[in-house]
Amino acid sequence: MKEANITKDSLVAEQRQLHSAARSAHRPTPATVILVHGLWTPAAVFSLHAHWLQRRGYRTLRFGYPSVRATLAQNAEGLQRLIAATSAADIHLVGHSLGGLVILEMLAQAPDPRLRRVVLLGTPCLGSHCARRLATLSGMPALLGRSIMQWLSQTSGATASAPRSAVAIGVLAGTRRVGLGRLLPGLPLPNDGVVALAETRLPGAADFITLPVAHSEMLASRRCAAQIAAFLESGRFRHDEQAS
Repeated sequence: MKEANITKDSLVAEQRQLHSAARSAHRPTPATVILVHGLWTPAAVFSLHAHWLQRRGYRTLRFGYPSVRATLAQNAEGLQRLIAATSAADIHLVGHSLGGLVILEMLAQAPDPRLRRVVLLGTPCLGSHCARRLATLSGMPALLGRSIMQWLSQTSGATASAPRSAVAIGVLAGTRRVGLGRLLPGLPLPNDGVVALAETRLPGAADFITLPVAHSEMLASRRCAAQIAAFLESGRFRHDEQAS
């Protein structure tokens, strides 16, 4: 009788292990989000967003690149190599400022078919008043770096439209005027202190939203984090929470 009970318990335990293995086998691999920083900043600036995205079940990677020393094309190639080396069925991208331009440059080439959605934070898709003004000052082209200078040389730093691909792009722009732009006359209103709202409006983007945040503040804003997650999950921002 005792032996029979042991056998029965063993069978139950074995069945539970099989069910658990089956559930694991059918559990979808979490999507990976690659975070791309902007000019003069390290990959660590995306630490908070990486943490918040991980809490939502995403796997995150931070792409660090030489924003001053390398050209825009070289940095786009570096991002492309990271994507190719990433083991994931679905990959999303989030770029802040120059990081968004690196993403757009990469998408204009041969984007990986696993790429799904992209969020651009304060990216000057249609040119940058601040960058153009700074580039005219002695010594500033070297400080702005090769990526920015290459971008400014391409059709006056303007991107005509979103690259033709299956990747959905969402644009988030700020309207809180705190930043370097306050020192440079002529930055159009509204702006986020560095980038004018009009400079962020990428033609062909799937969605666009503004929040009352400054350019650098986007990197530590929970409201931005919520909107990033909304777009990655649905391809749309939460416009009902825009003014809340």
